[in-house]
Amino acid sequence: MSRFASCARRWRTLTVTGSSVVLLCPAAVVAQSTLADSALVQPLAFRNIGPASMSGRIVDLAVAEAPRVVRGGRLGTTMYVAVATGGIWKTTNAGLTWAPVSDAIGVGSIGAVAVAPSNGDVVWVGSGESNNMRSSSWGIGVFKSTDGGKTWSKPMLPATQHIGRIVIDPRDPDVVYVAANGPLWGPGGDRGLYKTTDGGATWTNTKSLSETAGFTEIVMDPANPDVLYAASQQRERRAYGFLPAGPEAAVWKTSDGAKSWTKLAGGLPTGDLGRIGLATCRSRPNTVYALVHAKGAANGLYRSDDAGTSWRQVNNQNGTAWFYGQVRCDPTDAEHVIKLNVGSTESYDGGKTWRPFAAGGGVHSDHHALWINPEDAEHLVLGNDGGLDISHDRGRSWYNVENIVGAQFYAISLDDRWPFYHVYGGLQDNQTWGGPNRTRNTFGPTNADWYRMAGGDGFFNIADRFDPDVVYAESQNGGIVRYNAKTGQTKGIKPPQRDGERHRYNWSAPIVPSRHVAGTVYFAANHLFKSADRGDSWKTISPDLTRDLNRNQLPMRGSVPPRDALGLHEGTAAFGNISAVSESPR
Repeated sequence: MSRFASCARRWRTLTVTGSSVVLLCPAAVVAQSTLADSALVQPLAFRNIGPASMSGRIVDLAVAEAPRVVRGGRLGTTMYVAVATGGIWKTTNAGLTWAPVSDAIGVGSIGAVAVAPSNGDVVWVGSGESNNMRSSSWGIGVFKSTDGGKTWSKPMLPATQHIGRIVIDPRDPDVVYVAANGPLWGPGGDRGLYKTTDGGATWTNTKSLSETAGFTEIVMDPANPDVLYAASQQRERRAYGFLPAGPEAAVWKTSDGAKSWTKLAGGLPTGDLGRIGLATCRSRPNTVYALVHAKGAANGLYRSDDAGTSWRQVNNQNGTAWFYGQVRCDPTDAEHVIKLNVGSTESYDGGKTWRPFAAGGGVHSDHHALWINPEDAEHLVLGNDGGLDISHDRGRSWYNVENIVGAQFYAISLDDRWPFYHVYGGLQDNQTWGGPNRTRNTFGPTNADWYRMAGGDGFFNIADRFDPDVVYAESQNGGIVRYNAKTGQTKGIKPPQRDGERHRYNWSAPIVPSRHVAGTVYFAANHLFKSADRGDSWKTISPDLTRDLNRNQLPMRGSVPPRDALGLHEGTAAFGNISAVSESPR
């Protein structure tokens, strides 16, 4: 091996930037060990190797509706989408090409994006994903651009951490409302309904509740910008549990531009409530929909036809309510309403009957954002865990956007081959994939060079040192598999429960193939397991290494046990487990 090849191998590094796997390689060998780190890193160049056959969770989208005459004469030409951990992406040709526009703000996690109705170049972004995921990243405030995303302001409201929604007054782009949910993993921070009238120079918290309750939703009356509806949420997440509800969750209304707020009742459920989604109807402003996370039969969709004075329940289905809570009203038809969920549903009679929405055409499940063109109801834009999809026939068929680099890697690794080695990555809700670091193709690795190894959410993925064609990969709840690249076979090898064992797996359970003994693999739940035949059989080689605490007896919101059982621990992995395992290098 040449001196350069040896040095290159030592310097070979793998990193992830927001959405894609990137390789770092030195342009030249640096002999001086006394150089500053910045000088050593300077020769390194980024090289994108993919994959781009999937995207990641789209949590919000905004379409420029001003000026009314857009390029090409069609509404929907300029759009912005918010990726949960991949920043803001923009198109100016209705989705044919996309470009990232928010790299300069210094944070990848996004909760909300809004475009001023009166000026398509004024864009507001709220950082910090507003979903209550176990993997939701926090943000560093609110940002503003006045040139379509070319430049951005400094962060405003930096202690909000998670932004649920941003609404801009159609009469004045300097008047902006922000629904700030506040920290997910603890109390405090900036929570409430914030308003600015001077483009963000100063802010007023127009409604605050407590150190554990913030606001996840705010929508504006289409006929009167001084009338707004908002939804508060009380939540708390810990490593051992999730409390998604509380007595401070409610629907609120202002009729004077947020000078005062009124808590709405009149048919809405009471007591401890969870996440609430809201939608106003452009074609009939007095019609408002609220998707409410509540106990038992009170859970579901509520409707008001008198601007929030009275409500009636029209549907009692609200699956995975802690996660989604999104509802949309067709701007051309107040009777057409869509509930966004794992598998979304729609009603054309105001909630009396329902049918699947976006169930075909290869659309990924888990829907978070939807825009319906107010000038063409056939034109839909849908954001989900698999990226962005566009329809021009009211959802009968869809085009999946494959050039938004938004894939979300939980974990990456590489095998021991050299110099043509393979890189492996486990992605949020988009399976586990492998691909080469380089090819003989002029353009480098393509989507066709990447291959799927396992399903579900992809986490740890480790190649066998003694046979790099064998890769171990894991999905949620200990779903470990063994993949053989030569045959394309994937075999489930999850350890069985024996002798009264009760296995509790981390959401990302650690896998360690031995680097010393061929065929030996370690895997962990609350016990440590060992296999001598690459997972075909297992032995439990440890007792329960956790304290086996009852998480229902651990404090949340100052109460033991937690005071509320609505969706308790939903979206939380089993507690009391092993999160890391390492084999001695000797």
